[in-house]
Amino acid sequence: MITPAFELSQDPTFLILIIRVPYTRTSEFDLYIDGDDFKFYAKPYFLRLTLPGKIVEDGREKATFDIDKGLFTLHVPKETAGEHFEGLQMLTSLLAPKGSRSAKPLVEDMACSGIVDGEEEDDEEEFDWQVEQEVYMDTSEEQLKELQKYGFGSQRSGVFTRLQEELSDVIDIQNPDRTTGSERRRKRLDAETSIFCPDHYLADLFEDEEIQGLLKFLPWWSDLCPDSIRQGEAAVSFTDDEKEQLRKFTNHSYILDKKSRFQVWLSLVDIILAYCYELRTTEGEHNVESPWTIRKLSGTLCWLETYSSMQEVLVSFGRRVLCYPLYRHFSLVSAAVQDAARVFQSGKACVLKCLLDIHKVFRENEPAYILNDLYITDYCVWIQRIGAAVPVCLSVSLQQMKRTESLGLECSLSSAYALSRSSITVKPLENSISLISVSQGDETAGGHLRLSAFQSASLSSLPPLYIGAKCQLDLSTSWLPLAATLHRSLNGLDLVFATFTYD
Repeated sequence: MITPAFELSQDPTFLILIIRVPYTRTSEFDLYIDGDDFKFYAKPYFLRLTLPGKIVEDGREKATFDIDKGLFTLHVPKETAGEHFEGLQMLTSLLAPKGSRSAKPLVEDMACSGIVDGEEEDDEEEFDWQVEQEVYMDTSEEQLKELQKYGFGSQRSGVFTRLQEELSDVIDIQNPDRTTGSERRRKRLDAETSIFCPDHYLADLFEDEEIQGLLKFLPWWSDLCPDSIRQGEAAVSFTDDEKEQLRKFTNHSYILDKKSRFQVWLSLVDIILAYCYELRTTEGEHNVESPWTIRKLSGTLCWLETYSSMQEVLVSFGRRVLCYPLYRHFSLVSAAVQDAARVFQSGKACVLKCLLDIHKVFRENEPAYILNDLYITDYCVWIQRIGAAVPVCLSVSLQQMKRTESLGLECSLSSAYALSRSSITVKPLENSISLISVSQGDETAGGHLRLSAFQSASLSSLPPLYIGAKCQLDLSTSWLPLAATLHRSLNGLDLVFATFTYD
C-alpha cells in the first residue's frame, strides 16, 4: 500500500481533508470515520490518521474528486461545532503508528500504542527550568565505558565505534563512545581557546560594513505573528517537499525522564541558534558551507555536548561564533539569540520548519547525514508531539537571559557587547595635530561617554586619559607621526584594539 500525500484544514464546522491519489479508479473509495480515527482506502492508496479531535459521520459529509489533478477532497463534520483542532500541520503525528517491527524496544510508551490519549506528559504545564542538581558521585572507569551515550535524549551508543573513519569529518571529538561527557566538554573548551584568533575577531569588529548589512537581514519568521500560539502556528506554511518529508518520518513516541527532557530542550536551543546564525549570514540562501557552519557552531552536533543550563548553551554558542565561522562578531551572536527567541515564540510549527530545513541541508551532504539519524529526525518527530506552551516559555527564558557570563576568550559577554557598540573617529584640526573621539554606549552602565584629545603646548606632559575604568587613550610624542593607541583592559590584560596615525 502507498501512503498518499495529504493535507488538512478546518472551518468551525468541518474538517477538510485533501488527499492526492492520481493513480486510482474513481469508483473505488472506502472511508471509515469513528471519533478521532479516520481511514481512507483507494487502491493502491491507504491512509490512516489519528486526529486531534473527534469527527462524525451523520450525512453532512461531502466528497469531491478532481480527475485531472487526482485530488480527493472530503468535508467531515466535527462532533463539536466550533472546536479548534490543534496541530493539523503536524503530519507525522497524525499518521497512526505502524505495525510491529522486527525488534521492539524493551520498554514501550503506551501512548504510542494508542492506549493513552494526549500529548507528552507534563507538556502543557509550565516547564521547570530549575532542574534538581545531584551531588557528584565518582564512577569506575569500566562503568563509564559502558555508559557513554549521545544523540537525541542520549539514547544512542556504538555508532562511531563502527563508523569512526567515515564520520571523523562530522564531529570534532575523537572516539566519543569512550569519552565521558566531562571529557568532551573539557576538550571542546580547550579546542575553542586554542583556535581563537584575536586578529580575526578585531578585524571583523572594526571593519564591519558587511556584518552591519547582515544584521539588517530579515529572516522568513520575522513576518510571523507572535501574539498567540494559535496564530503563530497558523502563519507557518510547509512546502510540498517538507510535507513529503513529514510523511516519510516514522511516527513514534519517546520515553524521557525530567532530566533528559530538560537536556533535549537545551540541545534544541543550541541547534536552532546555529541555524539562525547560518541563515542570517547567508541571507536565507544556503551554500556548500551551510552544513559545516550549522554543525560547527552547535556544541551538540559537533561535540555531542549536553547542557545543564541555558547560560551554558549561550556561552558555548558565543564562543564558537567568535572562533570558527567567517563572520566573528558579537552582534551576530545577539542577533541569533533574538532570532531563536522569535522562532520559539512563534510556536512548534515554526520550530519544525527550521528543523526540516536543517534535515534537508544535512541530507544533501555526504558526511553530515548521520546527524539526522542521531538528532534531527528525532527532533522533527518529537516536536510534533509536545505541548504548544513549552516553546513559548522557552522563548521567554531566552529573552530574559543576561549577558554577564564569561566567554573565557579574554573578554566577557558584557564587555564584548559594549565594545561592539563603540565608535572611533579621527579627524584633522586646524592649528593642531589631531582630534581623537571615542564614543561608547554601555547598556549595563546606562551611560554614553565621549573623550576628545587636543594638541597642547606640551604634548609630552599630557597625562593618560580614561573612559570609565577599562579604556585608556595615550598620546605619544616620542616619534612622528603622532600615534594614538586605544587600549582596553580585559581580565587584567591590556589589549591593543586600534592604532591611528596622523601625519
